[in-house]
Parts: sequence; structure tokens; C-alpha cells
Amino acid sequence: MDLSKITEIFTESVIREMTRIAHQYPGCINLAQGFPDFPAPEPIKDAAIKAIKEDINQYSITWGSESLRNAIADKVARYNKMDFVEADKNITVTCGSTEAMISSMKAIINPKDEVIIFEPFYENYGPDCLLSGAIPRYIKLYSPEWTFDFDELEVSFNEKTKAIILNTPNNPTGKVFTEKELKFIVDLCLNYDCIAMTDEIYEHILYDDHKHISIASFPEMENNSITINSISKSYSLTGWRVGWAIASERITAEIKKVHDFLTVGAPAPLQEAAAFALSLGDEYYTRLRDFYQKARDKLYNALKNTDLQPIKPGGAYYMMTNCEEYMKNYELKNSMDLAIHLVKRLGIVTVPGSSFYANPEDGQFQTRFCFCKKDETLQAASQKLVKIRS
Repeated sequence: MDLSKITEIFTESVIREMTRIAHQYPGCINLAQGFPDFPAPEPIKDAAIKAIKEDINQYSITWGSESLRNAIADKVARYNKMDFVEADKNITVTCGSTEAMISSMKAIINPKDEVIIFEPFYENYGPDCLLSGAIPRYIKLYSPEWTFDFDELEVSFNEKTKAIILNTPNNPTGKVFTEKELKFIVDLCLNYDCIAMTDEIYEHILYDDHKHISIASFPEMENNSITINSISKSYSLTGWRVGWAIASERITAEIKKVHDFLTVGAPAPLQEAAAFALSLGDEYYTRLRDFYQKARDKLYNALKNTDLQPIKPGGAYYMMTNCEEYMKNYELKNSMDLAIHLVKRLGIVTVPGSSFYANPEDGQFQTRFCFCKKDETLQAASQKLVKIRS
């Protein structure tokens, strides 16, 4: 009996597999999967408990509670400069940004449409394309600045291009797309009537002088954009699975249909807590940035004196490293060999760079660390890294 030909093309998540490997080595430090090891803010947890005690336990409106959709509309108008967003017309609340992405893809894709993806990429994007019937096309981000070649991107667009996926700030590189880069992409999208799908879950985690710009804030992109976000990263709530997609009324109508038959709706009491989270003031986001800036710098300083050469990110909470010299010294063949070696030798779990590329060889000398961890965890990791100083 034949099973799906599509699912034969890709594997399960390597990122989540590394967490399972971490469980096999008691005492190791999991710097692989991007979830915090510290509590979520108490006021947000209190808001969820309050909603549960008030018996908000049944289905909410399929595409999201009114309170959350209003909070999203207010927030994106204030922070993202997306003033076209109306709670009833432009927002679909989903079970995390992961569902927002696949619901959006299924809503816009026809078989053999092409979708452009920057690489290295978050590993869900390729399978999302395939499951939606699209053909992924990859454009390189070149380290250490993670820039892309404008000409390469331009020639990748054609009459079959339906969408381009942007993740800014980017996982795994920490790249923050600039206004100049976004404007170039906007022009291409308009020229080819293409949709820019932006995953913006790290929008508040920025360093140095980097600024987050939503591509949907360009006035001409209202009808050619889908903006995806969630409460997972900014509020340390990766397990609550509350996200959303924002698009024109026409596109939103199609996303709502797909979402309705995929998951029906996100958890009702957690939507109320998410609405509260989005109401937090600027001081919360300032503290968030300060916390992650210190975490980034601690890990960077621990790595820079080793042969796991770090590339400092401008946003998000991941750090890619170039490990070619280290791998040659230990005769390691690929990035998975390196990741297993680091678990066994140091007790630190990372994500092999090959999982972020269409051609695994392009990432064979890289591994990704995450630093969304409390100071004690990063201090312990730093002490382990001393063993491999150059």
C-alpha cells in the first residue's frame, strides 16, 4: 500500500529531535530548541488562571475571541504601523504561528505555484510548501552579515511565483531585514502580484541599533501580505499555542476556512491571557531586550575563544557558528556528527546547521545555539565551553 509521496520527501523536525536526544543525556544543557527555561511573566499567568476560573472553557469564535482580535489590531497599529487592520476583517487567531503559516499557505497556494524561501531557514517552511502543493525556491543569505544578492532574488521571481517567506528577525541567523531590503522585496511582489508572508514572532527581540519593520506597513502591501505572529517568543509562552495571521479581508476569508477545518480554534482561556499580554507597556519590551542582549553577549563571549566561531545576531535568540576548524581537528564529517560530539564531549545540545538548508552540505560546518535561557544556564554552558578554547 502506497502512503503519501509528499511526506516521503521530508523528515520530522531535527530541532525537536535534538531535544529528544538531550533527554537521553542527563545533566546536559539544551541549547537546541528555542524555548525558555524560566517562568513566563506572572501577570500573564494570572490572566489565564482568571479566565479559567471564570469558566472560559468552551469554544471561542473560530477565528479568535473578540478581546484578542481587538488587542491584536490595537497592537499592530501602535507598534507595527499597520493601520489597515480591523479585528473583524483582517485577523485569524490560530494554534500558534506554526498553524498560522500552514493555514495561510493552504489558503493561497495552487498546485505547482512557487514559493521563495531565504536560507538558512526555519525548518517548517519547506514542508509547509510541499504540503500545500507549492514548489520551494531558495535564496541564499550570505554570512557573516546574512545579506542576499538582489540580482539573485530578482531572477528567482517569475509568473509562477505566488509567495515569498520572510522571517525577520530571522531564525536561525538573527538577521533583521533592512528597510532597503524590504523595499526591494515590495517592488518585486507588486511587479509579480506575489504575496509576502512574514513570520515576525521575534519582532521585539532586537539588539544594538536594529529596528523591526513589518512589510505590511508599506501602504501598497495591504493586499499582498500575510503577517504571522504569536505569543510564544515575546512572552515566553511557547507551549500555549496562540498565534495569528493578518491579511487583507479577501485573503483572511480563505485563511479562516482552512483554520476552521484544521484546528477549529485556539485555547479559549489562553486567548484571554494573550489579549492581556498584548496590552503590556513599553517597559516590558525594554526589559525583554535588555535580558536577551545580556544573554546574547554572554554566549558570544564564551564561544569567541573557541573553534566554534560565533556570528553575532542582530535579533531573535539564536547564534549560528562556523565550526570548520573544530570539525577538521576531530575528523567530524558533518554537522550532525558535530552536534552529537558536542553532546557527548561537553554536555551541550545544539542544532546541526544542515537542518536549515535545502542542500544539507551547505550547512555542514555550522551549528546553532539558542540563548533563551536564564543566566545560570548560560553560565554553566560557558564553563563547559572553556574545555574547547582555541
